[in-house]
Amino acid sequence: MVFSLGVSSTVKAESKPDSLDSEAKVIERLKNLAASQAEIAKPVLAFPNHKIDSLEKVDQFLGTNIPTERPSLRPNLKLVLRLRDRRVLVYEDNQVKASYPVAVGKSGWETPKGKFQVKRLERNPSWQNPWTGKVSPPGENSPIGSRWIGFWSNGKDEIGFHGTPNEGSIGQAASHGCVRMLNRDVKALFELVSLGTSVEVVP
Repeated sequence: MVFSLGVSSTVKAESKPDSLDSEAKVIERLKNLAASQAEIAKPVLAFPNHKIDSLEKVDQFLGTNIPTERPSLRPNLKLVLRLRDRRVLVYEDNQVKASYPVAVGKSGWETPKGKFQVKRLERNPSWQNPWTGKVSPPGENSPIGSRWIGFWSNGKDEIGFHGTPNEGSIGQAASHGCVRMLNRDVKALFELVSLGTSVEVVP
């Protein structure tokens, strides 16, 4: 079963247990969470020319995935995507901390301009071709690479930063609205941002 973003089908991560919880209790909690997730279909996130079907890996004991729910750890950090420059800048305390080349939306599929926030973080998402239904397995050779950083949604489609195996497209207006990055770069960016991180898209 495929759920649109408007359907509440996502299992949220439990808060991190305190230090008094034993390893056994942590494992038991995650097993119970995994069991409850198994009772519902995994959500498929749709956005222009892409679909994500993955849950964030949280525990090596289970090897299962649940959505990332990271509070903002660096409140003074923000992303500025410069469309003409084909580059995303990472600012912290009004200073540029990092800069990465990107590909942006092509004509007719332009990346939306404005002020947004990071809404979703996914490691190793799978990709489902919206026309054929074929699912590409997670990994760096997936059409959306190894990380997803979503910042825009209309309730059905979703746009964000993601990796790509097509490195030759970086620096071009080549996507269907999303922001393609080299896999190594989107991995680095993923570790810097949190849910709620500011994203500003400018011409």
